[in-house]
Amino acid sequence: MGPVLAEMHIQGLGVIEDAVLELHPGFTVVTGETGAGKTMVVTGLHLLSGGRAEASKVRNGSGRAVVEGRFDGVLAEHVARIVSDAGGEPDEDGSLITMRSVNSDGRSRAHLGGRSVPVSVLSDLADRLLAVHGQNDQLRLLRPAEQRDVLDRSAGDAVAAPLARYREVREQWQSVVTELTERQTRSRELAQQADLLRHGLGEIETVGPQAGEDTELAEQIKRLAAADELRAAATAAHEVVSGAADGDPDSPGALGLVGEARRRLAGAEDSALRDLEPRLAEAAVLLADVGAELGGYLDGLEADPQRLEQALARQAELKKLTRKYAADIDGVLAWAEDARARLSTMDTSEEALAALAARRDELAAQLAEHAQELSKARGAAAAELASAVTQELAGLAMGQAQIDVTVRRRVAEPGDQQALRVGDELVHAGGSGIDEVELLLKAHSAAPPLPVHKAASGGELSRVMLAIEVVLAGADTVQTLVFDEVDAGVGGRAAVEIGRRLARLARSHQVLVVTHLPQVAAFADRHLVVDKGTAEGVTRSGVKTLEQSERVQELARMLAGMDGTETGRAHAEELLAVAEADKAAGTRKKSGKRKKP
Repeated sequence: MGPVLAEMHIQGLGVIEDAVLELHPGFTVVTGETGAGKTMVVTGLHLLSGGRAEASKVRNGSGRAVVEGRFDGVLAEHVARIVSDAGGEPDEDGSLITMRSVNSDGRSRAHLGGRSVPVSVLSDLADRLLAVHGQNDQLRLLRPAEQRDVLDRSAGDAVAAPLARYREVREQWQSVVTELTERQTRSRELAQQADLLRHGLGEIETVGPQAGEDTELAEQIKRLAAADELRAAATAAHEVVSGAADGDPDSPGALGLVGEARRRLAGAEDSALRDLEPRLAEAAVLLADVGAELGGYLDGLEADPQRLEQALARQAELKKLTRKYAADIDGVLAWAEDARARLSTMDTSEEALAALAARRDELAAQLAEHAQELSKARGAAAAELASAVTQELAGLAMGQAQIDVTVRRRVAEPGDQQALRVGDELVHAGGSGIDEVELLLKAHSAAPPLPVHKAASGGELSRVMLAIEVVLAGADTVQTLVFDEVDAGVGGRAAVEIGRRLARLARSHQVLVVTHLPQVAAFADRHLVVDKGTAEGVTRSGVKTLEQSERVQELARMLAGMDGTETGRAHAEELLAVAEADKAAGTRKKSGKRKKP
């Protein structure tokens, strides 16, 4: 068995003040009186799964709600990679702590393996670890698009692979169709835009600007305009360092003075003074270098009115471009590059349009082949799904009912921009293919097949949806399955069969069920009850794990409030006995199958 949710700690969520749920790796059931807070268990799981945080769910006076989950056995590669990429670390025993907190102002935080992470990381992890099925999922499954998704999920790679190929080609086809349509319908406008772009490119190419030229030119103009001031400053500095140009002994400069100081120290009788002479020698070398560089600067600094005039003229040319196309020359060059790219898509000549049309038709032919391949795969999967769900219904006291899964092409409406010819038909090529999928129910052999929401009563609809969920669970890659009152509207014999189905599912998955049916609760491996109490005018709920004797009392309560009667207890004990016998028989049957070669 893969990763399972071993424990969940809930604080300050709805009516639950503080509760710890220790879950069985098999079948765990959660029961409780209406309003006790059973739904907060599922709400907590939604939060751990990265679901939407609502401030209204925070318990009054708590300040924040915290949900913490501990998953065991998460060292599997596909899970460990998500944890590692998020910077979290599982414990040495392979367990992983996830946490979600919601403040009273609606802000939330998420933690994974001891690290703060984006909420989306919890969502990615939950996709690999658990799936929550509730009454909202039942309603969603009645939508055509969701029914197609159900079929695709049940088929697995058999549909996923051709669907991926279809979508890849469709993206290319749509791109070409859009471009061709734009060129055809906007030919005059595109031609005008192309003329403007070509004119702009001509202006830029005539000037021929270089990257960064405007900045370099501004510096050059600044130097040429200030040549006299720069020469005076450099000359004065050169004289101070190297001395007067005519060798005036009264102006020896810093270099001459340092030389004189060296001579005086070199002939001194005191060794302490002589030791200073090497340091003056270093200063003399440095001064000589500075003097040489100043001299070179003066030699290269020429007052050239003609060069200044040329630089100013070039700057004026560049400014014409920066006024029209961008703030600086680098921006002008970027505009030119973008304009060339845009021009390449604005060719409205007959040759260009014919080439695009040929490419469109080529991709349309490829897309039609992929669409047919996808439809064929869905047709095969539909028969398998219908058979599997029908078999499940037989075990849910709907032995005469039959499920049909129809796959038909969606005909394109007039003016459909995504119309595609497949064979002799013009169909709508949507993002998920050309197929419409519908689940139909025949209540009995003589009844016509009708959409499930029209053919089934409330209780029957719940059983149909549960049968679908059980079948899909076999295709789910997650290990933990959560069912939130999917047995609503069901009772009697059908309720026992639902419990039996969930117990069978728990042989390969971890199953957590929130229910009000004692027939379902009796099949659980562990029974948790959400208990509501009031103290000092404040209502608080907690979660308790029931012992066997306590289970009898809780099941009796669920049997129309018969917990205080001998009849209720007898019925509860009978339910438990039936469930235990059924599970034991299932275990023996499974073990027997394993012994076969």
